[in-house]
Amino acid sequence: MFNKEKITINLATDHAGFSHKEKVRKILEEKNFKVYDFGAFENNPDDDYPDFISPLASKISENSEENIGIIFGGSGQGEAMCANRFKNVRAVIFYGNFEEKKEILELSRKHNNANILSIGARFVAEGDLEKILNFWLETKFEGGRHLRRIEKF
Repeated sequence: MFNKEKITINLATDHAGFSHKEKVRKILEEKNFKVYDFGAFENNPDDDYPDFISPLASKISENSEENIGIIFGGSGQGEAMCANRFKNVRAVIFYGNFEEKKEILELSRKHNNANILSIGARFVAEGDLEKILNFWLETKFEGGRHLRRIEKF
């Protein structure tokens, strides 16, 4: 579980996830989370996701105790690949129906202590975003044997 007094949730997207990012930003602000938005700040089909994802991942890499990220793209695949190039970053991809796929979110936190959630906006309904956020943010890392594995990264 993430403590909203101690963390900043960092957001980033390209054009494909722009509307999802805007909705998530509003949800998080309404829940009184500290939010930092790396952009995109407009829906520009010519933008490139590394321009937004790399600065976010760099910030999390430098201080993963106080920063987590939620990133968006068409599939979320390229965005996660970009983020995972940074030390201390563990980005997981989510797409699909929340009820059918929520175990992916659960295991990403319990077993992998994921600190970035990459959402494939073309495959996630806007109506599922709040459920996805709540579930992922409230799931705790189990530690133990899983910590040993993460330390081997």
